[in-house]
Amino acid sequence: MRLNRLPTAFAFFVLAATAPLQAAENAGNGQRLAATCAGCHGTAGITRGDVLPPLAGQSKAALIASMKAFQSGQRPASIMHQIAKGYSDEQIEAMAGYFASQRTNAK
Repeated sequence: MRLNRLPTAFAFFVLAATAPLQAAENAGNGQRLAATCAGCHGTAGITRGDVLPPLAGQSKAALIASMKAFQSGQRPASIMHQIAKGYSDEQIEAMAGYFASQRTNAK
């Protein structure tokens, strides 16, 4: 009976040990994924000019909500609804975390 618990206990410890690594990887993924937004929203989400809203400094929740609204078609857009559909929930969360951590006054 005790031997049956060994695989479960081992899996728990492996997952617990890799959680910090996954968090660091997600942060890096957010930055890499966010680079695809630079063409329209500026490097690190810092928009130059008045054409598009800056992504840098917005709350993570607001950024996630915007992407979800683009995905569902609730928020009108010329192209963002198509772009947003290409991202998973995890990718959107990673990008939103990255942009929320950026300073809007960077030059």
